[in-house]
Amino acid sequence: MDFTPEIKDKLHQLQEKYTAMGQDMASYLDGLLYADFLTYWDYIHLDTLLSLQSPKTPFPDEEIFIIYHQITELYFKLALHECRQIAEKENLTVEFFTARVKRINAYFNALTTSFEVMVDGMEKEQFLKFRMSLLPASGFQSGQYRMIEICATDFIRLVDKSKREALSTATIEEQFEHIYWKFGATELSSGKQTLTLKQFIKKYAAQFLQLAKDRSVTNFSALYHQLAAKGVDVSALAEELQKLDLYVNVEWPLSHYKSAVRYLEKDPIDVAATGGTNWQKYLPPRFQKRIFYPFLWSDEQMGEWGKGWVLSVLKTLKNKH
Repeated sequence: MDFTPEIKDKLHQLQEKYTAMGQDMASYLDGLLYADFLTYWDYIHLDTLLSLQSPKTPFPDEEIFIIYHQITELYFKLALHECRQIAEKENLTVEFFTARVKRINAYFNALTTSFEVMVDGMEKEQFLKFRMSLLPASGFQSGQYRMIEICATDFIRLVDKSKREALSTATIEEQFEHIYWKFGATELSSGKQTLTLKQFIKKYAAQFLQLAKDRSVTNFSALYHQLAAKGVDVSALAEELQKLDLYVNVEWPLSHYKSAVRYLEKDPIDVAATGGTNWQKYLPPRFQKRIFYPFLWSDEQMGEWGKGWVLSVLKTLKNKH
């Protein structure tokens, strides 16, 4: 069989490649000759993936709970993949930045619109039983979600709103002591840190601090201002950043709030979350006023932050009952 000019050219390029690396091309061709054809299940490690669900109880709906949270973390990993591309891109352009933020928004859109799959897919009675086997673990302990926040904005925006002005020029370490989510995992009765929070800080604090320092001038807010200062058109980027702000700081936490209201709200006393978080005050964004890009919103919009969404959710739930 005669080789076509295209095949000969490819072989010549391969020879040059391996020679430049001091490697024997024939050995690599032997490897290709003996290798099995790749299969879909081997490529994505399907058997391993499907073996990663280990329910702690016999309740069937616990598997739904596990799988959805695993899917969530995979979407977070995709979002962080885009965050790294943006932060590490040499000669970052507004087009590249906008396209990658648009991808992140697509991931969060998939998460927020699919949350009903889990919420409606579990029986309340089963959830209230199997959740007791999860103590003190909590979705609060998603380290990847906190990393997305750090990549998205100036670190001071993650400080509890009551401390932001006073700590505006403080070190990252000082600001971290007052990061907003620490106030979401305190015991309702004593105000002390929950075990959930103590575990979380022990595992991730060093990573968070290092990432915050690494992203001090390459977080999305800082990069936006750098591009805007060059006089380029950032209108499309601003629109995508506004969407990201709403997804991360309004729609995603309020999806959880809706779930908590459905499963944990109970007269006369609400059921506590598995991690002991004071979810009634921690989840609604109108209390936290977590806003990544205040320079993109009007004072009126920030004043009403998340309020309309909460009221619409509560009205819907009330009508259902």
